[in-house]
Amino acid sequence: MKNLRILIIEDEKPAARSLQRKLEKHGYLNPDMLHSVAQMRRWFAENAEPDLIFMDIQLSDGLSFDALQDLDLQSSIIFTTAYDQFAIRAFEHNSIDYLLKPIHPEKLEAALKKFERHQRSSESISLNTLRAFFVEDPAAYKTRFTIKIGASLKLVEVIDVECIYAENKAIYLYTKYGDNYLLDYNLEQLDQLLNPKEFFRINRSQIIQRCAMDRISIHSNSRFKIYLRNYTSNELIVSRERMNLFKEWLE
Repeated sequence: MKNLRILIIEDEKPAARSLQRKLEKHGYLNPDMLHSVAQMRRWFAENAEPDLIFMDIQLSDGLSFDALQDLDLQSSIIFTTAYDQFAIRAFEHNSIDYLLKPIHPEKLEAALKKFERHQRSSESISLNTLRAFFVEDPAAYKTRFTIKIGASLKLVEVIDVECIYAENKAIYLYTKYGDNYLLDYNLEQLDQLLNPKEFFRINRSQIIQRCAMDRISIHSNSRFKIYLRNYTSNELIVSRERMNLFKEWLE
């Protein structure tokens, strides 16, 4: 039973190694570990599907579902996710196991026992249905940021964010109240965490919120310049490569 092929898909390498050690205690040895959607695409093109996948949903370069959508996958999946209990209830109705981060040993043991009981079950997994849940349900996206200020924590609601920008190798959040806060994310992660119906990355270093826009003007080379209600520190120019996507987003 313990000679099964296990795959861990987790973009946080310390979390992946921690899960690996926990699995070894249960006799599941030498799992393969992948850390991005790009790695997943290469791995599944070159390897037979595993018996069990521990799969984080949102990776640094996209949703893990993106790499699986064209596969007729028969593997059992145990999701590892940081989403709260409300969002996770969607999985329970599909007989899919999940582990809420940080993973507790007793929860892992229970999930493994369920996998062993149902290894030969005829239950099917609809990856497309699950992907739609995470892409379209607002509960899948970040609703607030927890900002550390000295020895205190401040909660900033996403609805109050006007823009997020990179400057001097750091990422900052600007609110409609004129406050700037340093974020512990990169822009690629924020692309996945923020609702794409409300937020758009206009270039390599700036993300804006739809409801914060005041007006748009034509800039050089047929690009757009965005004016927000309060933010005026830097010009907000839609890059040439993003212009068509930006026009679609506006509609």
